[in-house]
Amino acid sequence: MRPRQRGSHLGLLFLASQLIHVGFDNIPPVTLGILGLNAYLYLFPAAPLMKACVSVDQAYRLKDWRRLLLSPFHHADDMHLYYNMVSLLWKGMRLERRLGGPFFFYLLSVFSVLTGLVYLLLEAALTELTQDDSYSMQCAVGFSGVLFGLKVLVNHYLPGGTTYLMGIPVSSRYASWAELVLIHVTSPGTSFIGHLSGILVGLLYTSGPLKSIMKKCADMLMFNGADYRPRTHYSASGYSGFDARYSHSDGTTNSSHTGGLTEEEQLERAIRNSLNDREQARHRAAPPPYGFQLSEEEMRQQRLRRFDH
Repeated sequence: MRPRQRGSHLGLLFLASQLIHVGFDNIPPVTLGILGLNAYLYLFPAAPLMKACVSVDQAYRLKDWRRLLLSPFHHADDMHLYYNMVSLLWKGMRLERRLGGPFFFYLLSVFSVLTGLVYLLLEAALTELTQDDSYSMQCAVGFSGVLFGLKVLVNHYLPGGTTYLMGIPVSSRYASWAELVLIHVTSPGTSFIGHLSGILVGLLYTSGPLKSIMKKCADMLMFNGADYRPRTHYSASGYSGFDARYSHSDGTTNSSHTGGLTEEEQLERAIRNSLNDREQARHRAAPPPYGFQLSEEEMRQQRLRRFDH
């Protein structure tokens, strides 16, 4: 989103209310940490918006490359921050449990930088094609581009469903593109190229070479024994790390379960179901600490015990 004048802190109150409603214990640590970082940099920015936003003119021509690191984590106003962070909450709760915390952090880091680089390439190409320098001057901030990339991954890992956009059913396969057009039409101040950049980065991961490149790099990255490779175990009850009931009621884009609900409404329904499941589970056994990697045999035994109950 292009930077504009800040408003009140009402969006921060909405965000805090949303996090309390979900429950901090239900939010994976990397997702919660990135939420906190964005909120902190909104209250105490590392640079003014006009020095944090990224553009061809500022980043490439003036060699201010630090903007690639600053721009995703600064927001134009509190509502911009609120909507982006609620979207991150919904996507992060799915993807971090699917990929594992270390790899999800790795993914966010790569996507944040690559989205900015693709944005610069697209704006530079438009400048050359149209001979219009205004494209090089357009300066964007916000986490929206990264979120569009994450949306591509969510649709990739949970395919075949239906997403509702303003009440209109759209196949999840095309949901990112439909949302890109819809947001541009309904919110002219948003950065179309920034959002498009995120989709392209997501496609580079799901359909291009980026995933293989990241995996090869992850094989060489070991930090205090943490494995940065994504989790790839599957079972009859869904992806490892998900409870079968949760993975079908947490806002997955299957039309028989969404009932036309928005992503935020699906999230709220998912958390209620998850909390009920967790409360029942507490009377049976304490769960392992988050991030503890169970063996396939241990996961199989746990699933059998849940089935017997």
